[in-house]
Amino acid sequence: MNSALALLSHSIDYAGLFPPASLDMKSAVKNYAAYLESLDVWMLGRFIVPVSRLEEFESAALNVLPRDIDSRAWGLSVLGGDNLHEETKKIVAFNDKHWRPTNGGRAIIDAVEIKAHTQKEIQQAASLVPKEIAAYFEIPISDDPASLIDMIADAGGRAKVRTGGITQDAFPKADDLVHFTAKCVRAGVPFKATAGLHHPIRSTYPLTYEKDSPKGMMYGFLNLLLASAFIFDGVKPEEAVEVLEEESKDRFRFEDDGINWRKRKITNEKISATRRTVVISFGSCSFREPTDELKSMDLL
Repeated sequence: MNSALALLSHSIDYAGLFPPASLDMKSAVKNYAAYLESLDVWMLGRFIVPVSRLEEFESAALNVLPRDIDSRAWGLSVLGGDNLHEETKKIVAFNDKHWRPTNGGRAIIDAVEIKAHTQKEIQQAASLVPKEIAAYFEIPISDDPASLIDMIADAGGRAKVRTGGITQDAFPKADDLVHFTAKCVRAGVPFKATAGLHHPIRSTYPLTYEKDSPKGMMYGFLNLLLASAFIFDGVKPEEAVEVLEEESKDRFRFEDDGINWRKRKITNEKISATRRTVVISFGSCSFREPTDELKSMDLL
């Protein structure tokens, strides 16, 4: 296993329905089906869809979902809304229908993403989600999230952090993001990131796909994944912030047995362990943008 495979395998959850891409369902489904047939499929994670749009998804995906029992089922992560009790019923019904190819094509919801601001909200939501489905709790991190992360750990859940958006004020401070990651590592809570991670390396980019889009400083997904790996490997928070804020791709060197950043190196074994137990994936409204930029930077 080379270092790129260790770091990026199944890392990109496809969120084409969401800003700034904001595609219609048919286009997003068509894209995902194409990505599953591409050479870059090894980087592709789940398809992201709100529970409220599951019927629309079923209609759009009717002719593209695999029906062969030996084919890879589409993995879905769904966004919960205001009535998780009823939404879990829809999730279970969807899986009952689609896990077997004779019932409309193979797909499975194996993750649900829920916004939560208090320990009570996490506790209540966790009690409703079926045990076989991973529950991700999107929590705020501008204030100390330690108590929320501890509750997620007690509930057997996972965390979710928002790392950007279509305005500059949607991007968290690097110190807050590192503190969140370090606390997840200490608590044994895996997490995923979402928003603002279209590009491999931190830099100034357009915040939307509009022609006259304002620009802003955006985190790179390589920065986030590697900062998480170094935190898992025991580096101090201030050094992890430097990894997160690194803007030179030349400071990162991918080798067969690990990845170098400046004078530090992390092995494939630690990288793989980070991906299994710390940072599971990141959501992006584009799959081609991150994969094409990795290639253009000669990082793959």
